[in-house]
Amino acid sequence: MSSDEKPSAPRSLAEALRARDDASLAALLRARPDLVTPVPTDLTQLATRAGTRASVVRALEHLDRFTLQTAEALAVAAEPAAYEELLGLMAGDARDAAVVAALPGAVAVLREQALLWGDDDRLRLVRTARELLAPSPQHPSPTGLGPSVREATAGMSPGRIQEIVTAAGLASTHDSVSAVTALASLFSDRRTMSALLAEAPAESLEVLDRLVWGPPYGQVTADPAARLRWLLDRGLLLPTAPGTVVMPREVALHLRGGHAHRTPEPLPPAVEAAATRRPQVVDAAAAGQAYTALATVEELLKDWDEGGPAVLRAGGLSQRDLKRTAVALDLSEPMAAFWVELAYAAGLIASDGEADERYAATPFFDEWVERPPAERWVRLAQAWLAGTRTPGLIGGRDAKERTLSALGPGLDRSAAPEVRRRVLTLLAGLPEGTAPSAESVLARLAWERPLRGPQRDDDLRSRLARWTLSEAELLGITGRGALSSQARALLGAAAHPHGPVTDRGTGSPQDAGSPQGPGDKLPLHHHHAAPAHAPGPLSPAGQPVASAAAVRLLAPLLPEPLDHVLLQADLTAVAPGPLHRPLADVLGVLADVESKGGATVYRFTPGSVRRALDAGRSASDLHAFLAEHSRTPVPQPLTYLIDDVARRHGHLRVGAASAYVRCDDDAMLNEILADKRAAALRLRRLAPTVLAAQADPAALLDGLRAMGFAPAAESAEGDVLITRADAHRSPPRTAPEPVPEGPPVPDGTLLSAAIRAIRAGDLASTAPRKPAEDAMAQAPGALPRTSPADTLATMQAAVLTGEAVWIGYVNAEGSASQRVIAPVRVEGGFVTAYDHTADEVRTYPLHRITGVAELADDEA
Repeated sequence: MSSDEKPSAPRSLAEALRARDDASLAALLRARPDLVTPVPTDLTQLATRAGTRASVVRALEHLDRFTLQTAEALAVAAEPAAYEELLGLMAGDARDAAVVAALPGAVAVLREQALLWGDDDRLRLVRTARELLAPSPQHPSPTGLGPSVREATAGMSPGRIQEIVTAAGLASTHDSVSAVTALASLFSDRRTMSALLAEAPAESLEVLDRLVWGPPYGQVTADPAARLRWLLDRGLLLPTAPGTVVMPREVALHLRGGHAHRTPEPLPPAVEAAATRRPQVVDAAAAGQAYTALATVEELLKDWDEGGPAVLRAGGLSQRDLKRTAVALDLSEPMAAFWVELAYAAGLIASDGEADERYAATPFFDEWVERPPAERWVRLAQAWLAGTRTPGLIGGRDAKERTLSALGPGLDRSAAPEVRRRVLTLLAGLPEGTAPSAESVLARLAWERPLRGPQRDDDLRSRLARWTLSEAELLGITGRGALSSQARALLGAAAHPHGPVTDRGTGSPQDAGSPQGPGDKLPLHHHHAAPAHAPGPLSPAGQPVASAAAVRLLAPLLPEPLDHVLLQADLTAVAPGPLHRPLADVLGVLADVESKGGATVYRFTPGSVRRALDAGRSASDLHAFLAEHSRTPVPQPLTYLIDDVARRHGHLRVGAASAYVRCDDDAMLNEILADKRAAALRLRRLAPTVLAAQADPAALLDGLRAMGFAPAAESAEGDVLITRADAHRSPPRTAPEPVPEGPPVPDGTLLSAAIRAIRAGDLASTAPRKPAEDAMAQAPGALPRTSPADTLATMQAAVLTGEAVWIGYVNAEGSASQRVIAPVRVEGGFVTAYDHTADEVRTYPLHRITGVAELADDEA
């Protein structure tokens, strides 16, 4: 230990973790769940895992912009760095008050997540984080800073270094190390550096101005111009390769006023209001859209009721089937794809698994469609919130340049649920009825989870946020851009109508340095809190409560189903609102939907009336149905239409011979034979009232109907067949599971068990041992090695004395571990002992114990 280091100062990340309490370790494992899978054997292994490249990259990607800027500043600071040096890099010479207030919180987050360790006078980034963030020619630092004087002069000749020192006005030294130190000190001293630059030609200062904020590298010729020569002679620019020069880090920091970043961002950008409306208007608009969402999904499933599109060999819908579905729903293809994917995510459609595989409604659809509308909407909204499938990607290309199709593979993006919830949480933080501007929401998300490198408007998180805003409006989560009351309840935000929703996760990096007290609450768009993670889904216990609250708020806003329509003389019926399901089902068979909207218009045609007759309805049934459900008198043209179609319906009978037509009116059969359109049916007369066809019955029925006739199918006994279509259903299917983004956050039970196991393992690995004669037993990290006889004798002695011993143990899977045990009994080739590592009594086969050693007397 050096003389200036405190005796209690940790010498490694493992020692720093060892000094933490259980609550601090739990916070680390909660913020970085990859560290607990599998559970580390001790704190040394935990520290090693926390320093691996994959884990550090993941941790850095979850930092907000200011905390990441703090880590970037530490990467260009001395190793180790004092807090005052870090403060100078972040707040500059002017000591920006907002940065000064926010920096302690950022440092606390880095410490909590084991990216930083050491006391304030010796702060150290973990090595992997420093390697990732430190500037290099191949990977420029986001700070725009270059190498230090020491790094830039590493390959320079001693004579050249002395020339630079002399030209800078310093005394020559006896060695290069002291010369470089003196030059670095000159560049770091504000007063002497200002004096040196005061002598610089204006053209030379212009060169420095172009390089000061990065990139710090420039090109020079073999014979540099005078303005460059002046800078090169004094070391203000240093050569790094033939034709390339770099501005040393110390020079740039002086010119920047000490700032490591051009624009430190200690506070999150505000979520700005684009419009403000009355909450009642927002809720009504959202409820109207929620009703439209339910109607669209029902119409989609009704369109696929008899068997939907075929499943592509690679999975998913073909572009042709998606286009046909879009036409049927009267929507654009991207919107149709959204509703198809939402129905799939909610478990309403799936593949039927047949040899000729097709998509179909699931049995759950029949259960869902019978529920109250508000409950059906909650199911859709929950599926959208939790789903990782991303409809916005449909039509794009995957990594292998294959087109991404609806319901196909490759659409899962694990970040989607987190982004959706975070966007809606930001909306929940605004006053009720306030719609945010999309750009301010994107700016806030970019601050909370910045990209390491140039920020782009087309990165995945930005696209997910834009899709979230548009999809939330389609689904009725938002109304006219503002979050609805029912959506607030569903998110668990109803208790915070004007404030932020409490986030789970690491919390704000600024909270520790915020001037507000714990009782102060600010609206989210002015709040200093910037959670690293969006709030996760509600707990299983809280979800039913939130769902019930959303249903309670939405139900009164949805239109009440009607039991009547308005019949008109132009053979149309107007439904002024949603219809009761039995009425809608019958009317959907009897008439064709002509237009949709606030009021649905149905048109009666000969084909639609025949469809109702085919389904087993008689003309009298249809007259009675219309008279019962119409608020206006049944128009005479509609009565004539039904009677006319009914009179002709079934006059022709089609059955299976291969197929035949029979009719008591031979003149009608003569008319059919004479019609050129019947040629494809290949008809011939078998009897005055019977024609035979080589087409199958279904094709014969379609052909005759296309010619304007109204045939009816009949059974082998001569009875009319009712051709009501049976709904096609897939076997019972579960909704697709979301693809998680990394390991799940451990719950409290797992955390407490993991921490207890890590502590116990650490006790076993760090407990002092008595010196062993065997050198192998004294090697760091090595298992104790003793002969079977010595192992047995030591165990028996420990039983008599009640002392604990240290053993090496190899389990049945071949995994080796160190344990501290207190033997209780030794017999039959087994030792029964209290295992301090597992905190329980266990029995171990003696042949699996590699060796045993006594603990030091003060630890025995």
